[in-house]
Order: sequence, then structure tokens, then C-alpha cells
Amino acid sequence: MIKTIEGGVTAAKGFKASGIHCGIRKNTSKNDLSLIVSEVRASAAAVYTTNLVKGAPLTVTKHHIDDGKAQAIICNSGNANTCNADGIEIAEGMAELVSGELGIPAIDVAVASTGVIGQPLSLEPIKDGIGELAAGLSADGGHEAALGIMTTDTVPKEIAVEFECGGKTCRIGGIAKGSGMIHPNMATMLVFITTDAAVAPDMLQKALSGDIADTFNMISIDGDTSTNDMVIVLANGMAGNAEITTDGDDFTAFMKALNSVTVGLCRMIAGDGEGATKLLECRVSGAGTLDTAKTVAKSVICSSLLKAAMFGADANWGRVLCAIGYSGADVDVNKIDVSFKSVKGEILVCRDGAGVEFSEEKAKEILLEKEIDIIVDLNSGEYSSTAWGCDLTYDYVKINGDYRT
Repeated sequence: MIKTIEGGVTAAKGFKASGIHCGIRKNTSKNDLSLIVSEVRASAAAVYTTNLVKGAPLTVTKHHIDDGKAQAIICNSGNANTCNADGIEIAEGMAELVSGELGIPAIDVAVASTGVIGQPLSLEPIKDGIGELAAGLSADGGHEAALGIMTTDTVPKEIAVEFECGGKTCRIGGIAKGSGMIHPNMATMLVFITTDAAVAPDMLQKALSGDIADTFNMISIDGDTSTNDMVIVLANGMAGNAEITTDGDDFTAFMKALNSVTVGLCRMIAGDGEGATKLLECRVSGAGTLDTAKTVAKSVICSSLLKAAMFGADANWGRVLCAIGYSGADVDVNKIDVSFKSVKGEILVCRDGAGVEFSEEKAKEILLEKEIDIIVDLNSGEYSSTAWGCDLTYDYVKINGDYRT
């Protein structure tokens, strides 16, 4: 049984976190530097953006956790440290600062950055703030850390669950940032997950890599894949379960708990898309293959025309069919059913690839809600998939029209 609990990224035993404003961001009321630390070295796994342009922190982190171990994660917001000549030096410098303050090897520190691309990042504000950041480490500090990784996010994203594994009570929790430039092909945005379950590094990587295909890779806000996308998981084993080294019941239990956390974060990220007013969830069933189901779900969620229609509470179901048609998926368009659903009810708008009579007034009532389900049945098989996104609003253009300035 998986139980939702409080605590976010510090819910698991042995983890502390903190977040402060050190001066990277101009707005002094917003945190811009976060730190997550395990009491002991932990198994580490990560996935990274597939964008050929990668932030320097990704290169450094990949090197630092190459041995499958890490003990801390430091992250700044306000500057992506990407496309900078001294980017690697700055990222390594951030790890060295944590090392000097906490007395742990710099090689055991993962580094992340998020914000504007192509702007120089000075190490000075981080150096000035590292003492305060370390002093603020607390088992209750997950929320401040979540605030410190936000950019255009309007709300912090935190989640934690409790589950049984190997006869022990284990916990897993995480924080995420992500609001724009989200169309991942590996993981997404920045996501930091911690667990006190004992999991061998190779199995932790297997769990994470297996999970993201159906979670983070199924989100799209705006079709842009970030240069700094990264998901990191630390497992310190302090729950006391026998280390998971192979497939089996314990690994399955861990995977289910991990998935509950990642799906929760996916929904939070999609619902907080830049300028968004609605969370969209596209659920596809009846596909002939899993790849078909995923391709269709992602294509629907990515459609700018559909996203705009959802913003206007317009039941323009033709845009769903259009997105399916150009997705490249092998489907029989004459078998497709489409419905819209929210807490106000569900309404069928298309059957067998053609429109049906429905109440426009009822449809608008359904689509005016904050969470909208787009339900597609391909009626051609047994496979299904889910993708998440948001509506497209005037504010998205406003936010990105002056993002740098």
C-alpha cells in the first residue's frame, strides 16, 4: 500500500535541505539557491536532456555520479549556466563550495542550474551564501529548497509517499521545477527525488530509466526541449531494507512507489505551465501497440490549436482528430471515439471518427474547470497511455516575450 505523506524531498530518513536568496536573482523575495544532503553516501541515478546543447551542470553531474554514488545536490535558479565559456569551471566551483562547507568530497556533489541561457554566472553570490545555505539544512527544509529551484513556476512542486519494501517502511519524496520550455525526451525540467530505501545503483538507474518513458516523457507544455533537463534520484538505504540488487517483489514495490511520485510531479508541472489556467490529461485506450497509444496521447497534448481551444472552453473536437491524424501513428480514423471530462461530467463529442450531437452548453460547463480529461478510444487494440499538458493562453506569450529582460 502506498500512502501519501508530508515532507517532500526530506520525507525520507537521513535527508536535509535548505533554500535561500543569495543574489543571483534580482527579486530578493525569491529563493535562488537550494541544497539537498544525505547523512550518508547514497546510490545515485540520473537522466538528462537529449538536447545537443547542454548546460554545464549536466556535464559535471554526469561525471560526479559516474560511480553510482552521491551525497548532495546543489541547485541555483535565475541562470542556467549554459553556453558559457567558463560553465564547467563554475559548476565544479559550486560542488567545491559544498565540499568545503560540509566536508564531503566534491565528486559526491551533483550540480544543477536553471534560468536564462547564455548569461554569465558568477560564483561570488553562491560563495557568499553557502554558509547560510548549509546552516539552514533541516529535515523540514524541503519546502525552502523547492522554492529555490523555481523560475517562472507559480507554485512549488513537492510530493512524498510511504510504502513497504522488504518488510520495512520506506519513504520516497521529491521536488520539481518546470513551467516552460518543457517537451522532454528523457526526463524533464529539474526533478530531485530522495528515498531511504536501499537500492543498488544499477537497479536505481533501471527503475528511473524505465519510469520516465511513461511519466516525464509524456509531458509537453510548449514543445521546447530544455538544455538543462535533469532528474536525479538518491537512495541512502537508511530505512534498513535489504538492498535491492535484482528484479523481484521488492523492486516492483519500489517501482510502484517511484511511479506514484513521478506521476504526481508530472501533473503538478503540467498544471503549472507558463500562463496556464488548466491541466490537460489525455488518456488514450484501444491502441494496437503501446507506441501507438503514446504517440497519439503526446500528439494531442502538443497541439497548440487544441490547447488554445481548451483555454477558451471550446469543445472543438476536430482538433483532437487533426492531431491524431498528423501524429504518424498507425490508426483507423473511422474507429476513433473522443470525449471531454471534468468534475462537471463527461460528454461524448465524436464516435467512429465523426461528430455526434451534443450540448455545447454542457460541453462548455465541463471545459471551464481547472482539470480537463481528453479521452480517446482508438478501438483497435488493448494498449493505453496517458500524457499531460496545459492550455495555451495570452500570458504564455507575455511571459516569454520578455523572459530575459
